[in-house]
Amino acid sequence: MPVKNIVVLGSTGSIGKQTLDIVRHFPDKFRIVGLAAGLSSELLASQVEEFKPKYVFSKDESFPIKTLKAKTRFARMEEMVSASETELVIAGLVGAAGLSPILTALRHSKTVALANKEPIIMAGEHLMTEAKRNHGQILPVDSEPSAIWQCLRGETSPVRKIILTASGGPFRSAPLESLKKVSPEEALHHPTWRMGKKITIDSASLMNKGLEVIEAHWLFSMPFEQIEVVIHPQSIIHSMVEFYDSSVKAQLGIPDMRVPIQLAMTYPERWENSDLPSVDFVKAGKLTFEQMDIDRYPCFKLALNAGARGKTFPAVLAAADETAVGLFLKKRIGFMDIPSLVESALNAHNPVKDPGLEDILLADSWAREFTSNKVPV
Repeated sequence: MPVKNIVVLGSTGSIGKQTLDIVRHFPDKFRIVGLAAGLSSELLASQVEEFKPKYVFSKDESFPIKTLKAKTRFARMEEMVSASETELVIAGLVGAAGLSPILTALRHSKTVALANKEPIIMAGEHLMTEAKRNHGQILPVDSEPSAIWQCLRGETSPVRKIILTASGGPFRSAPLESLKKVSPEEALHHPTWRMGKKITIDSASLMNKGLEVIEAHWLFSMPFEQIEVVIHPQSIIHSMVEFYDSSVKAQLGIPDMRVPIQLAMTYPERWENSDLPSVDFVKAGKLTFEQMDIDRYPCFKLALNAGARGKTFPAVLAAADETAVGLFLKKRIGFMDIPSLVESALNAHNPVKDPGLEDILLADSWAREFTSNKVPV
């Protein structure tokens, strides 16, 4: 395979750093064209020094733009993803920040490796339409959608249902009353995955799984009633697909985000990487499954409801959750205040039917302001 030119959106986050680890492992196979990040200016500066991209973007005003070498220049994300040399965009930005550059990439017929859910939650119909209209491509990077995508590759028969697996998070067996006293440190201690802070909190509340149901609905054109979620504490089976002959395909692996990231980077090939762990099934022992106790996870219920209602409700869901999670990490609210704030935003929202992008962005902005204002300073 010739050298592939990559733009990494969110290069200083968990997905971005793991992407760059893979580039380091295959230095002759990938070239970093652009790096974009939020506020980690020191880390971004060191990445620029190492990978020498043509473009760089930072939201941090303290980023040392004047120190950039001649071959690297500051550029908006939309410019770097649409550049003629860009072939693959790794979309790892948290929240709604990735929506505009992802849409721009798809409009320029690029391949987008989608790691952050919020853009497709907010504007799934728009993303899928732009990809189809302009012959762009969306490759799922999140482990569960990636698993479904892998199970469906080569299949032409219709699907009976998609089965998403969930670890159940760190509080799967905790008394419900104790969840009111959960600290950010406890919620960030996921039993099987090592991820960024926001997605780890969402995994503890299972908002993440509700968002994945909406994501799977758009990515695989699957009705909500044909998407099932089961608890699988070991996180070895990442998701399954059941066909109408009752056969089931599953994708398995050690919980390590580098695996689906690398697959999106090397697609349509699979490459050996000695840094990636293999499953030892004897050591793993039993793989178990449980029915989800939906009353334990109010965020999951809110996500399913918002997804089914459509309109601008999913945009409000994603924005209110991101805001509430940020407040929880700052210890301004409790863990169980997250679903309460999200529900309040959804109940107060005046939805827009058949929303355009401007309507979606306005709903996002409204939800952030509404949720923030619900909490005393």
